[in-house]
Amino acid sequence: MAARCVWGCVYAVMLGLLAIGSPPAWAADHIRVATLKTGTVAWELEIVRSYGLDVQANIAIDTVELASTEAVKIALKGGAADVIVSDWLWLARERALGDNLLFYPYSSALGAVMVPKNAPIRSVGDLKGKKLGVAGGPLDKSWLLLQALALRSGTDLKSEASIVYGAPPLLAQKALQGETDATLTFWNFAAALEAQGMHPAIAMQDVVKSLGAAGEVAMVGYVFDGGWAARNRPVLDRFLTIMHKAEWILADTPADWGRLAPRIGVSEPDALEVYRRRFREGIPKRPIAEELADARYLYGVLASIGGTNLVGPSTDLDSGAFYSPGSGQ
Repeated sequence: MAARCVWGCVYAVMLGLLAIGSPPAWAADHIRVATLKTGTVAWELEIVRSYGLDVQANIAIDTVELASTEAVKIALKGGAADVIVSDWLWLARERALGDNLLFYPYSSALGAVMVPKNAPIRSVGDLKGKKLGVAGGPLDKSWLLLQALALRSGTDLKSEASIVYGAPPLLAQKALQGETDATLTFWNFAAALEAQGMHPAIAMQDVVKSLGAAGEVAMVGYVFDGGWAARNRPVLDRFLTIMHKAEWILADTPADWGRLAPRIGVSEPDALEVYRRRFREGIPKRPIAEELADARYLYGVLASIGGTNLVGPSTDLDSGAFYSPGSGQ
């Protein structure tokens, strides 16, 4: 069954590659990016093209949009993509298995525990005895971090709350119907619930700071092979620069959210404004050294809760895992 799933993902990747449009007519350096069709990277790539940032940087971005995070990872591992977006948990596991992958921060948006506006839930301890929806499953990093913080105050959420795992859209529906007391979900689904009147009772960035992080941590980032990066440093650095420009254009230009509404699946101006505000909050603003220090600390916290099922043979996040543009790393 596992082999069937893997080959199914490979087949999906190849179909996606066939769907890549013709390369631009101008002579440019090429970079291949695999992303989720509904992901924020796809939003930013649309901004890159709309504003001509790729032309200005002399980069031709070949994009393949795939249906699952596993297919995206297979595209990178199989050599069908140069760059993807994933988290440093997966990267550390792959590095421990021998792959020379590197990470560059992309987003610190982690989501929140969402509750009805007047619910008496304000802290982790208030979740005791409540029905809590959790997006992403038992090994979701936000869920593990929330458990770690609760344990420090003497609360074991796995045994002292009623946990309901599920896909984010299903959990959002249950939350709006009042079937759960609180819902831990990803930032974009949290934004959608906020736009419909729910309240972020516990922001996950507050959780990581309470656990000991010095600032907002980008757990999601661009991931690429270290050997490829060494051979293609100029184009990679220009790519990272224009993607960062696209982030700030999108963060500061409400009109662009209207154009992206069909991709996001939201059309109401007030709802799009919530998305824009939360997206803006997630743009990394700290030096690489600070991001790495906090990532290494939180990796230890996650490993202690999730064990080898989460991190595999990797006991820590090594100091060479993060890429610094223009530095030779």
